[in-house]
Amino acid sequence: MSGKKPGDLHEKGVEVPYEQLDPETLHRMIEEFVTRDGNDWGDVGGTLENKIAQVLRQLGNRKARIVFDLKSETANIVTCR
Repeated sequence: MSGKKPGDLHEKGVEVPYEQLDPETLHRMIEEFVTRDGNDWGDVGGTLENKIAQVLRQLGNRKARIVFDLKSETANIVTCR
């Protein structure tokens, strides 16, 4: 047995209110997210700015959120359930 509790297997994260990020930082974070390999955007013909605006709307509508992973010290945009 490793001595770890089942809850220890999940990465710990902290939600970061997008409104508290510098606008340029937020824009670059969203741009990196929408251009990342493996993202399925459905409408392949959409422009980069349209995709960025879509994610920004999702953040505003609480359909997505920014989470800072304490273990890897990275931030990611995730959809809300």
